[in-house]
Amino acid sequence: MKTGSDHMYRLKTSAAFDSAHFLSGYSGKCANLHGHRWVIEAEAGAEQLQASGEKRGMVIDFGDLKQAVRALADAYDHALIYEAGSLKETTLDALRGEQFRLIEVPYRPTAENFAHAFYDALLAKGLPVLRVTVYETPDNCAAYEV
Repeated sequence: MKTGSDHMYRLKTSAAFDSAHFLSGYSGKCANLHGHRWVIEAEAGAEQLQASGEKRGMVIDFGDLKQAVRALADAYDHALIYEAGSLKETTLDALRGEQFRLIEVPYRPTAENFAHAFYDALLAKGLPVLRVTVYETPDNCAAYEV
């Protein structure tokens, strides 16, 4: 969504969720099942504010951006997020039998891939998203922007 102008209005909001994941095929500590308090920080923007209507003087309604980011966080909250094909079917059956919440994703569940996926999800909702940053700890994050 970048353009030739150096001037841009930007909005930023965030929402958090708690989940577990692991990195299949990784040789470090993150190969083991562990959890994070993930924070999604989304930035939207435009070169010009809306000129008329109820959203006059706004990039977008802040409430729309906040609701979309909150919905993403809620969708992933308190679940085991795992990469497709990374768990044995017997393991999945056992976890389902315990009624654990499982979310399969088509990518390795890293902060980098979450940032890209969440960016795409917000863009698909028609939001003028500029960047999505995903924190997996208070000090470590990954960002995706086009």
